[in-house]
Amino acid sequence: MESHINSYITLVTTSAVLNLFLCMYTYFRRAHFPNASIFILYTASLSVYTFGYAIGLASNTLEQMKFWNIVQYIGMPVSAPLGLILMIRYTGKKLSKWLTTALFIIPSITVFLVSTNDWHHLYYKRVWLREDSTIPVMAMDIGQWYVVHGAFTFSCLLCAGLILIAQWRHTKKMYRRQLLTLIVSQIIPMVAAFVYLLGVTPFGLDPVPVLMCVTSAMYIWAILSSRLLTIVPIAKDSIFESMREGVLVLDSSYRLVDFNRSLRHMLPDIQTTMVGQPLNDIWLRLAGETFPVEYDREGLQTDLYWQLSGETVCYQVRTSYVFNSSNAVVGILIMLIDITEQRFLQEQLKQLAYYDGLTKIYNRTQFLNKGRELLQEALLNHHPISFILFDVDHFKRINDTYGHDVGDQALIHVVTVCNSYLNSGMSFARYGGEEFVIALPNNTLQQAYNLAEKLRIALLNQPLDVQGESVSLTSSFGVSQSGSESDTLESLLRNADHALYESKRNGRNAVRVHAGSVS
Repeated sequence: MESHINSYITLVTTSAVLNLFLCMYTYFRRAHFPNASIFILYTASLSVYTFGYAIGLASNTLEQMKFWNIVQYIGMPVSAPLGLILMIRYTGKKLSKWLTTALFIIPSITVFLVSTNDWHHLYYKRVWLREDSTIPVMAMDIGQWYVVHGAFTFSCLLCAGLILIAQWRHTKKMYRRQLLTLIVSQIIPMVAAFVYLLGVTPFGLDPVPVLMCVTSAMYIWAILSSRLLTIVPIAKDSIFESMREGVLVLDSSYRLVDFNRSLRHMLPDIQTTMVGQPLNDIWLRLAGETFPVEYDREGLQTDLYWQLSGETVCYQVRTSYVFNSSNAVVGILIMLIDITEQRFLQEQLKQLAYYDGLTKIYNRTQFLNKGRELLQEALLNHHPISFILFDVDHFKRINDTYGHDVGDQALIHVVTVCNSYLNSGMSFARYGGEEFVIALPNNTLQQAYNLAEKLRIALLNQPLDVQGESVSLTSSFGVSQSGSESDTLESLLRNADHALYESKRNGRNAVRVHAGSVS
C-alpha cells in the first residue's frame, strides 16, 4: 500500500511541476501568446491544486491533511471555469464581463465552504483517517455542496469539450492537432472526475491530479511541436461575423444561404427566416423591387443606394463566385461595403469642380467643356446649336444699395426664374459675376431669340422680394447661332457677347441677335 501511495504522490508532484512549468513558460513568453493571462491563471490554479493534493497525501495527521485539502481547493474549483473560458477564447469568441464573473460564483462559495467546513459540514459531512490503510489516508462523506461543486465542474469540462468538438469541421487540417490536444485535455479530467464521483477508485484517491501529468505533457508537446496557443486558428464563423463588410451568400439558384452581422446592421429588415428564399423575392419585400444589381456574374463592382434610418447611404457591391473542391461554381458571394462618406466627399469635390457654389448651376469651366461637346455633336450631325449670353442690368447698384447679401439673393432668383423655362437638354451656367450663359442644342437662332425674350419678360415681371420690398431685376441678352463648321465655342460666345453689348448700348432690358448669325 505504502509503495502505491508513494508512486501516486510522485505522479501528482510531476503533474504539479509540469503545470508550474507551463505557467512560468507562458508568463515569460506572454507577448507571443494570445489570451496568455487566462492560460497563466489556468495552469497556476492546476499547480496549486496538484501541489496541495500531493503534500496532503504525504502528510501524517488528519489536521495536516485538512489544511492541505484547503490549499488544493484554492486552485481546483477555479480551474474548470478558467479552462472553459480558455477554450471559448480559442474558438474566437468572448464571454461578457457579467457572464465571466458569474462563472466564478460557485467556485468562490466552494473555497469558502471547504475552508470553514468544521463549522457547518456542508461540503464534507465527516472527515476521518481510513482504518484499512497502513499509512494515513483521509476519507470523507460528501455533503450537499460537494454535489453542487461536482456538477458545476463536470458541466464546465463538458461544455469546453463540446465547444471544441463543434469547432472540428470549421478548423483547417493544419490546426486540428492543436484542437485534438485541447479536446483530449478536457475529456481526460472529465472522465476521471466522473469515475472518482462514482467512488470506484482505489482507496478513494482522486485520479484527476495524476492524469494532469498526461494532459500537461500533451500541452508541452503541442506547444513545442505545433506552436499551440502561439498561432491560434480563428474559426471561419468568427471571421465571417466580425467582418466590417456586409456579406450575402447565395447558392447556385440565387437563394439566400447566409448573411453576417454587418449586413444585419446595413439592412435591419432582413431576417433569418428569409434564408432559402430567392434574393429577388427578398429584395422585393425589402425595397419593393428586385435586386437592382446584376449579381449573377463574377467580379461585379457597382454602387447601391439605400435608405437607412431616414438617410441615404451608399454601398459598393462586389460579387465573386463560390467554388467547391472540384472547382465548380456552387454559389455567389455578394459583399456590401459602406462607402457613403467616400461618395459624399466625391460629390462635394464634384460640386466644387463642376458647379457654381452660390447658384448650383454649371460654373464657367464646366460649361466650356460641356459647350465644346455639344457644339462638336451638333456640327457632326448637322444640327443647329444656339447660345444665349445675358447679365443682370445695374447689378452694382443693387449691391451698393442693398448690400452683397441681397446681391447674392438676386443671382439665385435669376437662376430660379430661368430654370422654370429651361429643359434638361439645355446647359445653363454662371459665366462670371452677374453674367450667365445657356447652350441650346437643336435650337435655331429664332428659337433661341424667343426663349431669351421669355426669360427677359419673366425676370421683369418677377421682381425680387427683400423683406417686403420689391427689387426690380432686368437683364440684357445676346444670342448667336453656329453657321459653319469653322465656328468654335469661343467665336460663338464672342458673337453672343457682341449682341449683348448692343442690348446694353440700346437701353438694356432687351434681346439682340448677332448680325452675322444664321437666321
